[in-house]
Amino acid sequence: MPGLPGPGTDRDLVGYGRHRPDPAWPGGARIALNLTVNVEEGAEYQVGDGDPASESPLTDGGAAGADVPGRDLAAESMVAYGSRVGFWRIHRMLSERGLVATTSACALALERTPDIASAAREAGWDLLGHGYRFTKHYLLDEEAERAEIGAALASFERTWGSRPAGWYCRYGPSLSTRRLLVEARLSYDSNAYDDELPYWTSVAGRDHLVVPHTFSANDNKYAKGWWATADDAFTYLRDSFDVLYAEGGGMLVVSLHPRITGHPARAAGLARFLDHVAAHDDVWVATRSEIAEHWRAVHPR
Repeated sequence: MPGLPGPGTDRDLVGYGRHRPDPAWPGGARIALNLTVNVEEGAEYQVGDGDPASESPLTDGGAAGADVPGRDLAAESMVAYGSRVGFWRIHRMLSERGLVATTSACALALERTPDIASAAREAGWDLLGHGYRFTKHYLLDEEAERAEIGAALASFERTWGSRPAGWYCRYGPSLSTRRLLVEARLSYDSNAYDDELPYWTSVAGRDHLVVPHTFSANDNKYAKGWWATADDAFTYLRDSFDVLYAEGGGMLVVSLHPRITGHPARAAGLARFLDHVAAHDDVWVATRSEIAEHWRAVHPR
């Protein structure tokens, strides 16, 4: 019955509501824009890593190889396009415009493509932990998930040179994830889609910052068939930006996958969007860590 306690009563359905804070973005910016590049290639489920079958997440293959027994060489090839070609196209496009991004990386992917880690660091991008492998954390028991997080953090120390400040799981977290991240001393996570501003929550009696991610301004819409052309992506991203810019005080996260947006026809839509953004003053293009640090300083718990 409505109003009675039960499952889901720990959810916050109110958030800031009508009392949204002024984020006071640096320089009086009207909007904060975070471009997130997901580096997952080589960390997906695959036979070579002991999995029963190959995975081709978010590629043009779709379900085409569902009947391939065991190792799927086509799936591996479509995923590899992201690290071989797609990442470098996106990296060039951002570098040519002097824009920073967030590297949402699986640790194993960076182990297998160390030059991507070097190039991202040199460009001033930050690191967001995205699992050791491209793992579905919600399928792990607590000890396995703790081990996954620990292995990833140790790996990032070797490939990136430091631990990430934040974390984002594939699709969604487990019921234990946030507590395990606090235990591992990460300063924020992005395992939420429920706001356009960072916010504070409490985890095991400690204040913890959340910087939400997006499944809205996310090029996974191509793989799902919701976007077909670069114009679809450009229109969606442009309209998202324009509404938030007109309102003032919002944060727009754009999520990009090299094996998707890295293809020429889709990269054209990203280029149009970046040029649209460049035509506006008072835009703060920031890494996820910069946004988290700003919120912690200006809106402490």
